[in-house]
Amino acid sequence: MISFKESNRDKHFYLAIPVGLILTILGAIGVAAGLEFKDCHYANGSAPLKDWDWSSWDWQDFMWTVLGGLVGQTVQIGVIVLIICLI
Repeated sequence: MISFKESNRDKHFYLAIPVGLILTILGAIGVAAGLEFKDCHYANGSAPLKDWDWSSWDWQDFMWTVLGGLVGQTVQIGVIVLIICLI
């Protein structure tokens, strides 16, 4: 079983919540793809790679970022519904 705290997945999740709240789940998917592209391109912090390294693409990080965006989108929808009900 893969841990939530492994490979900073908790940061991916928590930092995607405001993205989903302010933008949408589509914004969170874009952020997730960008973060994973950066991780693959820089091989987790070292100098940029000359060739694309698909083996370093971490689908778990991608999934946790998208799930964080989904939580943010859900909160966004709840706030919109609450505003509509109060009007």
